[in-house]
Amino acid sequence: MKKVSRQDFIFQSGILAAAALLSPIHSYTKEMDQIKVGVIGCGKVSQAYLPHLLKSPAVELVSVCDIVPERVYETAEKHTIPHQYDNIEAMLEGAPFDILVNLTDMQEHGRLNRQALEKGRHVWSEKPLANSYREGRSLLDLARAKGLKLWSAPVVVNSPQFAFMSRTIQDGKLGKIAAAHGHYGHRGPSWSAFFYEKGGGSLPDLGVYNLSTLTGLLGPAKSVIAMTSIVTEQRTTGNKGEIEVEAEDNAMVLMEHANGTLSHVQSGFNYFDPYGHEGTGQNRPTISIWGTKANMSLIGYDWAPFGVELATLDNRETVRYETDAGSYLWEEGASVVSESLYSNSEPIINCEHALHVLEIIEAARESQETGRRISLTSTFPYPLV
Repeated sequence: MKKVSRQDFIFQSGILAAAALLSPIHSYTKEMDQIKVGVIGCGKVSQAYLPHLLKSPAVELVSVCDIVPERVYETAEKHTIPHQYDNIEAMLEGAPFDILVNLTDMQEHGRLNRQALEKGRHVWSEKPLANSYREGRSLLDLARAKGLKLWSAPVVVNSPQFAFMSRTIQDGKLGKIAAAHGHYGHRGPSWSAFFYEKGGGSLPDLGVYNLSTLTGLLGPAKSVIAMTSIVTEQRTTGNKGEIEVEAEDNAMVLMEHANGTLSHVQSGFNYFDPYGHEGTGQNRPTISIWGTKANMSLIGYDWAPFGVELATLDNRETVRYETDAGSYLWEEGASVVSESLYSNSEPIINCEHALHVLEIIEAARESQETGRRISLTSTFPYPLV
């Protein structure tokens, strides 16, 4: 196994230490074998993940896998990754690795995550963790039975802006919280059809960010009322051409939290946003929370925040805080959990939280189908920060 010296590792981990409030890794105290990582899915998302993983001193990137052979070999050559596979079975029987990083189409996540867990690998999965709450819960039960770790994107709870907002709430500075709102949308991705097929949709792709942020800040939701719709019935996609849209591309979700707090998330693939899909330069509130003593807003998207604005009874002039995201990046999740395996520590990212958000998404769809308010059964450790 590849090793790094203690001196070199501690020097390199100085970059990680800058994110002390975000990451479970504050220092490394002993020499250990690096965490061996295998990545499945060499599409667009991997272009952000792989460079981040390669920079982590805790990670040895062992293998990549994709069902398109040309794509996997190009990726391996670009990033000098020694082992390449075109199916997960060969990957799991091939060069040994510790954790699977799943960056495939969302409809495949549950199946592939289960295969990896059954073969004794930890799993980091892009969102969603599975295609239903029941499937996701069974994956976590399997992981625990085997002594393995399972995590899922998004990592919005890792940002210093989230930490500031959470501590402001926990310190009681907002008073009694009444309401909160989050929104995120764009005109919809065109590079793949899976976003619009059954098992896709704007909720698991976009709404999941705000749902994670608001439940992370306000606590687990108790019940959900929602409406979803399809605004654009046909889409042109890069891999399948013209398709009929099957999954919701427009959603409004209302959540009931504890103590009378209500929150609302809207997301969709039909939003014109001058900042585009990447959100470059977004400098407006996307998350807002109102209490009896103050109101607070996240500036920029929760996956790419620029600051937090706060106005209080004592200081009615809005002040902007936490304007530096530090080392936080939306694609850091696989690196962070690999580092937590290295140091035997727990990250803020929590699988129970991801499962709760997955149940909310499923409940939102059930509410649309039945016209009813849907009670939730899941929860997670709260507060996260």
